[in-house]
Amino acid sequence: MGMAIKVKMLLAAREMTLGDLAEKIEPKTTRQNITAKINRDNLTEQDLQAIAKACNATFEGVFTLTDTGKQI
Repeated sequence: MGMAIKVKMLLAAREMTLGDLAEKIEPKTTRQNITAKINRDNLTEQDLQAIAKACNATFEGVFTLTDTGKQI
């Protein structure tokens, strides 16, 4: 399973859209930029760390929801 799919699963678990993610991610990015990276499955570890932080999760090759412990 590619990381783009895992990011989509994380967003679904958090009931977030790509637009929501773009607003919360640091450093700031646009919805178009994050959408392009996800569509190409071209995410760096730095991107994944930022996505995890924006979604209140940790990234260790998998996403672990901080409040429930569920791994995606």
